[in-house]
Amino acid sequence: MTADPTLDPSQATDFVAALARSARAAQREVAGATREVKDAALAAMALALLEQEPAILAANAVDLERARQEGMKEGLVDRLALSSERLSGIASALHEVASLPDPVGQVIDGQTLPNGLRVRRLRVPLGVVGVIYEARPNVTVDVAALALKSGNAVLLRGGHAAEHTNAAIVATLRGALESAGLPPELVATVDPAGRAGASALMQARGLVDVLVPRGGAGLIKAVVESSSVPVIETGSGNCHVYVDASAVLEDAVAIIVNAKTQRVGVCNAAETLLVHRQVAATYLPQAARALWQRGVVLHADDATREILEQEAVAAGASQLLVAASQEDWETEYGSLDLAVRVVDDVDAATEHIRRYSTGHTEAVLSQDLAVVRRFTAGVDSAVVMVNASTRFTDGGQLGLGAELGISTQKLHARGPMGLAALTTTQWLVEGEGHVRP
Repeated sequence: MTADPTLDPSQATDFVAALARSARAAQREVAGATREVKDAALAAMALALLEQEPAILAANAVDLERARQEGMKEGLVDRLALSSERLSGIASALHEVASLPDPVGQVIDGQTLPNGLRVRRLRVPLGVVGVIYEARPNVTVDVAALALKSGNAVLLRGGHAAEHTNAAIVATLRGALESAGLPPELVATVDPAGRAGASALMQARGLVDVLVPRGGAGLIKAVVESSSVPVIETGSGNCHVYVDASAVLEDAVAIIVNAKTQRVGVCNAAETLLVHRQVAATYLPQAARALWQRGVVLHADDATREILEQEAVAAGASQLLVAASQEDWETEYGSLDLAVRVVDDVDAATEHIRRYSTGHTEAVLSQDLAVVRRFTAGVDSAVVMVNASTRFTDGGQLGLGAELGISTQKLHARGPMGLAALTTTQWLVEGEGHVRP
């Protein structure tokens, strides 16, 4: 499915509006569906993905070839790439979502007032959710699964880079929904309208209830500034790891390597390493050698370079040690690059983080409880890791089954967004002929 170059903005508006109205009608049907019906549909979607693996991987191969021809960074290519193993993992996530409690109708709180009125606050679906994202075909499935389980419909804009993959996945999911007795309009894509479709989605206030951008800082900023639809803002990930004087050396090295290199193109990969001055001469050489073995370029401050210059020469890695600039502290690389700085103490580390963090994930490696408490109190990010890799900031890893994105704002949802984040609340007030005096 490719973008239609003849579609002008007015046509795109009509196209998206028609999709949204169909999604609204479908959402009303699924809003009252039982858990059994929704879970059966999720199982059907998982099975369909595996059955359609050849077609999905063939479509993904087309996108990957074009991405490389267009010079996409390898970290982003990796994020775009699917394999049998990855597709199997995506299908397994559907079963994990099915195993979770149904959030719709959950009672959040309630009471009986002195006048006898019974008051409860319940979870209800948001309605029609729009999602704009880049080069992440797994998001297509994660969002569809979470939306279905929480009684919502979704309109997707997966972007140019993954258009063939997303078209194949959306067609597969819609077929599975229909086979399970639910309307296929619960999952739809505006990709046929290209960028004009994305713009129309952002202006579909009244037809779309909420919009979630998921991608780089530029995409998120564009959606936040251009959208008339309410936005749940996900954030870019300039994530930090602070190694305290009391950190266990072997654990620290393993965590740093994992946080930086396990997958470099994701938003929860570490981008800056801060090391306590007292242990920098001990910790940095071991961490650097492990990172250099994996091809990581260290963008180092003066103190770090002084410690590592001879190590770099001895390791034949001089080209992997460069001077840090002001820009490095502000950068989400999405590549095998890591900014490194020596700091005096935990207060200096938190000061650096407060200045440069995007509010996503920060990690402290320390055996000193007072330091941990000072760090967790001093940083204001959605997730704080203690003696663990930043890569655990993920809905699947934190028990949500899948995630809509990582919210870095403070309204409604923060951190990994699972089923609860796709609901709002409704007050249910029951009386027995009550009138207000």
